Amino acid sequence: MVQLLPALVALALLLVRPVADAAMAKYTFTVGSMQISQLCSSTSIIAVNGQLPGPSIEVNEGDDVVVKVVNNSPYNVTIHWHGVLQLMTPWADGPSMVTQCPIQPSSSYTYRFSVPGQEGTLWWHAHSSFLRATVYGAFIIRPRRGNAYPFPAPDKEVPIVLGEWWNRNVVDVESDAILAGQLPAQSDAFTVNGKTGLLYQCANETFTAVVEPSTRVLLRVVNAGLNSHLFFKLAGHNFTVVAVDAGYTSNLNTDTLVLAPGQTVDALVTTAAAPGSYYMAVLAHDTMSPLAFAASDTTTATAILQYNGTSSTNPPAMPAMPSSSDSGTANAFYFGLRGLGAPAVPAPVDVSMTIELGLGQLPCDPSQTRCNGTAAAAAMNGVSFRLPSPETSLLGAHVDGVAGVFTADFPDGPPPSGTAMSVGTKLKKLSYNSVVEIVLQNPAAVPTENHPIHLHGFNFFVLAQGMGTFAPGSVAYNLVDPVARNTIAVPGGGWAVIRFVANNPGMWFFHCHLDPHVPMGLGMVFQVDSGTTPGSTLPTPPGDWVGVCDAQHYAAAAAVAAAPVPVPAPAPVPAPILAPAPAESPLPPPRAVDHKPSPNLPQRREHTGTSNSAAGRRAKGHLACFLCSVLLFFLLRQHKA
Repeated sequence: MVQLLPALVALALLLVRPVADAAMAKYTFTVGSMQISQLCSSTSIIAVNGQLPGPSIEVNEGDDVVVKVVNNSPYNVTIHWHGVLQLMTPWADGPSMVTQCPIQPSSSYTYRFSVPGQEGTLWWHAHSSFLRATVYGAFIIRPRRGNAYPFPAPDKEVPIVLGEWWNRNVVDVESDAILAGQLPAQSDAFTVNGKTGLLYQCANETFTAVVEPSTRVLLRVVNAGLNSHLFFKLAGHNFTVVAVDAGYTSNLNTDTLVLAPGQTVDALVTTAAAPGSYYMAVLAHDTMSPLAFAASDTTTATAILQYNGTSSTNPPAMPAMPSSSDSGTANAFYFGLRGLGAPAVPAPVDVSMTIELGLGQLPCDPSQTRCNGTAAAAAMNGVSFRLPSPETSLLGAHVDGVAGVFTADFPDGPPPSGTAMSVGTKLKKLSYNSVVEIVLQNPAAVPTENHPIHLHGFNFFVLAQGMGTFAPGSVAYNLVDPVARNTIAVPGGGWAVIRFVANNPGMWFFHCHLDPHVPMGLGMVFQVDSGTTPGSTLPTPPGDWVGVCDAQHYAAAAAVAAAPVPVPAPAPVPAPILAPAPAESPLPPPRAVDHKPSPNLPQRREHTGTSNSAAGRRAKGHLACFLCSVLLFFLLRQHKA
């Protein structure tokens, strides 16, 4: 019996370790009104937990995340976890009327998902109306405990969340624009971690990061702005870009970061300058062509990087900013990014599409009571996308089999030149595990601008980018080290080629991340079918999810959310009996198993015989507890002997 003890100890420790590697991060987000003073006035905004930005979510790769969102605001709201893949949990993705019905005032909903195979900086934001102007925050995923970054470890990490600020209620700003059929009023300022900096009138607060000399600082930069592409610089210092959109990159050395709305950049800074204070500066990058159409916020927001032990009385050094129309600097940054290592690009291509991005006009809708004849509109392949009626979300219609909500006839290519723009809720169906290649073409028609296109539920490889009209067969694809992203800035009068594996069943929004362009119609939805194996089939949605937006479904979901979680009786084990594990909240099922190289998951494969899913970890935990009980029983017997 004594001879069995070393083996039992080793096995128990081996099984306990995966349980300890992953954790569950629980948060409560209370959405409500708060008063904030900015730019010489006091403004009521909607925010989370009384903070601007809202609280950062900080987890490790593989962790489970549970966020209860309590809506104490007067508006419907949802939260989107921008860049989180939501493998087999599409109901947690968040876009209103795409994957869920909105969380109504005085109601709540709990998002449950996990983050396997993702590391880096993402973010979260409201995905219902202009509320994301103030309802947003960072989402940071660090390597699993015991794993290291693939770059020199930083001595300090600083989240830098860039935003836009209006001196008005942002819901009214959007409503006025939609009723008039026009673009919304420009923002009044930019912000860094919710503060404008000292270059604005009545400014009295500046975000300041205090750092030690001769250290490495990792800046986690997020463009949470609604309408503006941004340049970001730090006086007296250069950046080494090590990741974008939570995907590691080869080192890119630059003095200017460029971020389209929705994008993130992780950049190392070495604090080797003369001790002192240095401005971090934010300026809009105007992408509208011709510039006569541009009406961007021309102000500059600032924050301060201050060396510890130095005086803050002297004015900080200011970086020389690019001109707002400097497309050369922007394209050099975007086109110069490369993925880390040599990822296996998925092939062969099963679905090939060309999606043309267009701006135009449509006759005013009867609801646009201030519209004068025609309204600003946008389209993909000539179809101006409309969300479904407020009765049923797209995923709800799919799960519950509700007919007439959408059609699955989104075109694979643009219509003939001169075709009038149409309106519809058109989807593109994709078979599970199919390889999809899309040419995104941004025409040079007047006016044109850079469109940041965001894909929910997937990362994609950027195989090629360029200016002019894409010419098949004449472009060399980067199949060696392409960068992986979830949001790509398609240049005005240019194009980009992306490729991904459709290995995540659900309804996935594909849209421009310039917020005014979404209600104008610049979007579509991919419907990815389930596979044929248990791990590739979409499971039953949680009981508190609302996909059909009527009173009956809301009431049923509320009853499920309010019901206590049953505590299972402990299984009998040899004496002494250990206390049963505490009840757990429902967790996502195991993710689908990849069969093709994909930017959605790390290139190091997981064994199909072992699982890092929540269910797999619980099974290992139960077995480990049983073996520990047996081990304790043997030790007690031996001690008694």
